[in-house]
Formats: sequence, structure tokens, C-alpha cells
Amino acid sequence: MIDLKKTIADFISYIIIEKGLAKNTALAYKSDLSKFFVYAQKKNIAVENFEHNDITDFLWEIKNEGLKPRSLYRMMETLRQFYKFLIVEELIKTNPTVYLTAPKIPEHLPGMLSSEEVDALLTSVSATDETNIRNRAMLELLYATGLRVSELINLKFSNINLEECFLKVLGKGSKERLIPFGNKAKDFINVYLKKRKPKSGEEDNIFITRLGKKISRIEFWRQLKNIAKNAGIVKNITPHTLRHSFASHLLSGGADIRFVQEMLGHSSISTTQIYTHLDNAKIKSQHKKFHPRS
Repeated sequence: MIDLKKTIADFISYIIIEKGLAKNTALAYKSDLSKFFVYAQKKNIAVENFEHNDITDFLWEIKNEGLKPRSLYRMMETLRQFYKFLIVEELIKTNPTVYLTAPKIPEHLPGMLSSEEVDALLTSVSATDETNIRNRAMLELLYATGLRVSELINLKFSNINLEECFLKVLGKGSKERLIPFGNKAKDFINVYLKKRKPKSGEEDNIFITRLGKKISRIEFWRQLKNIAKNAGIVKNITPHTLRHSFASHLLSGGADIRFVQEMLGHSSISTTQIYTHLDNAKIKSQHKKFHPRS
């Protein structure tokens, strides 16, 4: 019988080291497997003895419990990867996930801001005290580069070249990428660094709290909500909204999709293509409004 505790640890190491998946993705897989193992225990079926029908029964049960299509898709991918691993390790001979059919996931177009809304958001931050100047610098850089919020708050002095206006990011799957940014972001970062008081603590982190600690994603999200409210923006805004806006505005301005893919750190261009759908929707709207035969 398989030693589940050891097998899970080995599997997590496998998907991080050999598959190059991010730590957060690995943790999500681990969480999915925990649910699966609870089900296996409830049904009194050893994991290595699961057959195709047993897998589909499990997926049907969690679907009926209200699991959303995207979460169901991830669960299926978790099980696929786990059973592939068991095959590789010669712990089982047949893979019960081979013929699983993925659920249809409804296309979700990301929320974004118009150029005017981005401008209103940025200029609403009063550059007076250190916190406000830091927030303005962070927002300018976020919109200039399309960084993920985790990449932004973990940005270190060793990752940025202010003279050349480039920064280096280690993104998902430990993939490194170089991203340029403009003078606007550079100027506000320089203003912030002049105001940033020397503190003990997270000295290598660029963006820190008044206590010298690295700013958390929750704190930054809270600050962004307040800034959006003061700017009179009623849309539900998250740090990812600026990432979406960055990508869409680049593409609508004529940027090559592969350039945008590289900037965002997407492993597949199909992920980036969702932003072209935003432009297609705009084109369709304009055609319907102005074409005489629409």
C-alpha cells in the first residue's frame, strides 16, 4: 500500500523541481489532493486502486457540492499530474485519469480601466507624505509594467535599474523576465526613495511600511481601494485590474501580442489572447453603432 504522506511530499517536490510549477500552484495541488484523499477514505478505496469510474464519481460529487468549473478543471489537472507521477514512480500500472474530459469553462474577460480612469486613479494620490508617495510610485510602476502584485511587493533594489528603466522579475514557474518601464514611473520611484526614511528590517525591499516591513498584498489592496474611492471610480478594482489594463492598452495601441506575452510572463500566448477579445468586443460595438447595415 502506498505511503500517502511520503508520496505527497515526493509529488510536491516533483512538480516544483521537475515541472517548474510555482510554490503557490503546488500548494493548491496539495489542497486538492487532501480533498481527494478524504473522499478515498470515505469510500474505503486505496488511492492506487482507483479506476476511471471511481474518479468520475468523485468529480461528480464535488461538482454537485457547488465546485465552480475552473476549480473542477484544476482538480482534474491535479489528479492527472498525481497519477502520472505514480506511473513514473512505478507505484501503479494503469492511469485512471487518461480519459477524463475537461469541463467547459465560461470565458471570463478581465475587468479593466480606461486610460482616463487610470489617469484619474494615479493623479488622485496626493504626493505629500511618504505613504502617499510610495502608493503613487507603486501604482505608476504597476501600470507601467503589468507586474503581478506579488512581484511588485517583493521587488528588491537588486531587481531594478533606474538608470536604464528596466527591472528583473522572477515570476511563476521561476521564469525570469526583463521588463522596461517609462520615465513617469522612474520619476515617482526616485521621489519616493528620497522620502523613504532609513529603517531597520526589510532594507532590500523597495516598497516598505512606515515600520520598515515589507508591505503585504492585503495592505496594498486596501490602499488601492481607498485611492479608487477618492478618485470617484466605482468599479471593483484590484491590483490585477491595472495588470489587465496595462495589457489591453498596449494591444489597443498596436503592440505585438508576443511582446505583451513576454512582459506579462505568460507561458502560452493563448493566455495573452484574452486581451485581444477585449479589443474585438470594442470593434464589434463600433461596427454595430456606425455601420449602415448593422
